[in-house]
Amino acid sequence: MTFLTDSIELIFGFINLGGPVVAILMLLSVVSLAVIVMKLWEFSRLHVGRRNRAENAVRLWIENRPTEALALARAGRSPAAQGVARAIALISGGQRDKADIEERLSRSAVGQLHALQSGFRLLDAVAQIAPLLGLFGTVLGMIDAFRKLQTAGSVVDPTILAGGIWVALLTTAAGLAVAMPVSLVLTWLESRVENERVAIETLTSDILAPAGIIAEAESVSSVPEGLSLAS
Repeated sequence: MTFLTDSIELIFGFINLGGPVVAILMLLSVVSLAVIVMKLWEFSRLHVGRRNRAENAVRLWIENRPTEALALARAGRSPAAQGVARAIALISGGQRDKADIEERLSRSAVGQLHALQSGFRLLDAVAQIAPLLGLFGTVLGMIDAFRKLQTAGSVVDPTILAGGIWVALLTTAAGLAVAMPVSLVLTWLESRVENERVAIETLTSDILAPAGIIAEAESVSSVPEGLSLAS
């Protein structure tokens, strides 16, 4: 209980020193923390970055075990596993147009990855605006410090200027303290989404390679006898 009380007093002390700018920065930090926790939970629930199931499904497909491959891929939660399952289902359903399959898979993957990126714009905005808010608070603090110095007239007390400066710089430090971790976490989350996109493209390409061969073979067999492809 004492720790909680001390923490609350410390927070209000910072707000009293830094003014409304520090209060806004603290609010942004709370919002950013909530978004980050939500995204971490979402990534964990969807198994983002876990590709073992998808890779095993591709291996079963290459080994000509499509039923097992489809069942394994469908049991996965990750976007990569779902993409592999969708590719296998389309081919198993008789779809042989590779371009059409790729277009369907691309649309589905874009939708999934876009959903994973929800909240990224907010984190990016916080990472960009927090240092600017801190600098704004510093400028306001410096203006106030020099105004007090002017009001003092010929009786200049250096402690007035020194105290005003360190209080003003407090907002810059608070802005950087909010922006830096948010920027690092955002970069990490974006890299996870990009890795998932590459995994979807790579694994579905492994599934579609046999389909492309079959489609090409069918197109060649459909050429009338006596005519060459060059003609």
